[in-house]
Amino acid sequence: MDKYINIIGGGLAGSEAAYQIAKRGIKVRLYEMKPTKYSPAHSKNSLAEIVCSNSFKSNLLTNACGLLKEELRRLDSLLIKIADDVKVPAGQALAVDREKFSEKVTEIIKNNDNIEIINKEVVSKYDENIKEYANKVIFEDLISESITIIATGPLTSDSLSIGIKKLTGENELYFYDAAAPIIEKDSIDFNIAFYGDRYEEEKKKDETIDIWKERIKENRSDYINLPMNKEEYEKFVNTLISADVVELHDFEKKEIFEGCMPIEVMAKRGIDTLRFGPLKPVGFDDPRTAKRPYAVVQLRQDNSEGTMYNLVGFQTNLKFGEQKRVFSMIPGLEKAEFIKYGVMHRNTFINSTMLLDETYNLKKNRNIFFAGQITGVEGYVESISSGIVAAINAVKRLENKEKVIFSNETMIGALATYISTPNKKFQPMNANFGIIMQLEGNKIKDKKLRYEKLAEHSLQILK
Repeated sequence: MDKYINIIGGGLAGSEAAYQIAKRGIKVRLYEMKPTKYSPAHSKNSLAEIVCSNSFKSNLLTNACGLLKEELRRLDSLLIKIADDVKVPAGQALAVDREKFSEKVTEIIKNNDNIEIINKEVVSKYDENIKEYANKVIFEDLISESITIIATGPLTSDSLSIGIKKLTGENELYFYDAAAPIIEKDSIDFNIAFYGDRYEEEKKKDETIDIWKERIKENRSDYINLPMNKEEYEKFVNTLISADVVELHDFEKKEIFEGCMPIEVMAKRGIDTLRFGPLKPVGFDDPRTAKRPYAVVQLRQDNSEGTMYNLVGFQTNLKFGEQKRVFSMIPGLEKAEFIKYGVMHRNTFINSTMLLDETYNLKKNRNIFFAGQITGVEGYVESISSGIVAAINAVKRLENKEKVIFSNETMIGALATYISTPNKKFQPMNANFGIIMQLEGNKIKDKKLRYEKLAEHSLQILK
């Protein structure tokens, strides 16, 4: 067998896997169909393109995703290092300038002598709609020639899905992911809007957050807030639930992942649902009235320059014209300029609990690995984590060495264990302390202290 490994897909998981394999001295052939073909949600030619939120979530070790990021830092994750380098203010969270992030990933991958990027679509020979194969690669031929990592993400093409279905003998599962709109900062009315973070008191106490200290000096926080009174809120909700949404194709199933619920769907669950969710007013006083508002819409910085802000929690499937009409009803956004409208797209993942082991290796074909959201891990950092585990073990497979199985006492290992453990109600999973192996005899009632102990133990195990 030739000494190289194939990777299909140049997203977060695929890019991380390519780097990890290359740095171990193994050649990589990275297949990325852009710019020959784009998924419904992608528009850039770069690798590791981020299409939803620009947030990699919390950096705090008492947060499961914060622990996962720290584990990945200690394993020399390229993408987490770049995320740290291009971060934008977001309090205790790690948010990135999405364009700089993908540009830097692309530059490093392209300049690696061990990585060859092949910009061709990978299609299945079982796809009857493929009439000619010019500038295409046949999936079945590819996986037969060398060890392969399939990291095609939640928007795997229809043709490749056919090939994966044949390979696994299973039907794919679908759920939906929705991205929030992005607003031009200069179009926000600051006679109404104000800076502030509902958790500022907690963050002030955390002396490890240097960004927060700098923001305090500037007398502003990381979020822009738009207060609403009861009349404004109820008028907005009633308009939102009756607005026109993009019609789904007949083949698309209406399954929605709770972690990325479109705001219009959430609003239909009750008049106060948003007020107890993403629009909760807790921790704020409206500077105009010195009283707590009835509801608050938050905007989070989306680029380094601070010129773009995304609507927190406003993932949506509304038609673009409806987004402009409905979201402009929010006080302070009456004249908002929308840089990017929200979109909703289909996500694909395999039944990993039956198909994969805890190294993301296909049980029925040891030369095939999967990585990223197609495995059922949900989230940017989680996808990167799977890319590292799959890459390390693909190299071990190539060298005929024993697998590296991460302990489920680490967050990396807990995710790998979760997606490879039989589960009839399998759904995508984020990093969380519920899936990690608990400390024996751990009866600490204080949640923050318990998480601190779990994080400390996890990092010691990883070391």
